[in-house]
Amino acid sequence: MIEKEELILENDWDKVFPKSEKVKHSKVTFPNRFGITLAADMYEPLDKDENLAAIAVCGPFGAVKEQSSGLYAQKLAEIGYLTIAFDPSFTGESGGTVRNVASPDINTEDFSAAVDFLSTLKHVNPEKIGICGICGWGGLALNAAALDTRIKATVASTMYDMSRVNQNGYFDEQDSAADRNQARKALNEQRIKDIKNGNYARGGGVPDEVPDNAPQFQKDYYDYYKTERGYHKRSLNSNDGWNVTGCMSFLNTPLLKFIDKIENPVLVIHGEEAHSKYFGVDAFEKLKGENKQLVIIPGAVHTDLYDNLDVIPFDLMDKFYKKAFGEK
Repeated sequence: MIEKEELILENDWDKVFPKSEKVKHSKVTFPNRFGITLAADMYEPLDKDENLAAIAVCGPFGAVKEQSSGLYAQKLAEIGYLTIAFDPSFTGESGGTVRNVASPDINTEDFSAAVDFLSTLKHVNPEKIGICGICGWGGLALNAAALDTRIKATVASTMYDMSRVNQNGYFDEQDSAADRNQARKALNEQRIKDIKNGNYARGGGVPDEVPDNAPQFQKDYYDYYKTERGYHKRSLNSNDGWNVTGCMSFLNTPLLKFIDKIENPVLVIHGEEAHSKYFGVDAFEKLKGENKQLVIIPGAVHTDLYDNLDVIPFDLMDKFYKKAFGEK
């Protein structure tokens, strides 16, 4: 018997984007393979048929479904897809006893659990299920697609490789054995502190104040997570962040090692001016086959692909998914 945790879900509209009258919205839950129950917002076209294509959306890393992923899901539902935007395990409204932690394995499984759920819906065609990962979830989406052949199409938008950034720092500036060893020591020292204190220290989300000399991408994160534009009370990035040890598993996990095995179509989207563009470009170079596509959006920064409807290429995503699903 597969059992689900009882979750407390917010029933009022608490997204950072306006509610569309063109789709039906509801809250749903489903279990993953590790027994964690995930919470999601489901968006359905008003004129749905019995053969809908479906998309599961997640990200950015440290965000919740009321932010970017929900916006993507709602817009794709307006186009005609049944979509869900879900909170990853241990975050947001999803379950998991320990909070504010990430796992390369469990979070990859979260995408496959979303596919499990979508496959059971009577008005969804199980041969037309895709996923979309934003920011750090772009890399996790690629990892899921490398394992789960039911995923017929994958979009990685403004993606991060969370293994690489944890192992090497931004722009690979800490890419040395000494730096990595120091990071491991610091994290394991923190584990001792946490167990003695009886709680997990938080790493801090996006700072409440960003100095004038901070890198532009840090200012961009502030403008999204710390202002009315994108702040949400359950978002890790908007508040106290991950546990200090919350992402340490990425230090020895080669997250994108097997993405050259992905046979189904992949679309990688990145901003021309995004600080993170190198993650997407390098990941794309590892992909094999003629059904892979890299799109660079002129002038766009990383967070433009979070919520800028003038920048996010939903029309291109629609064409990509339709082609992958064999639709016109």
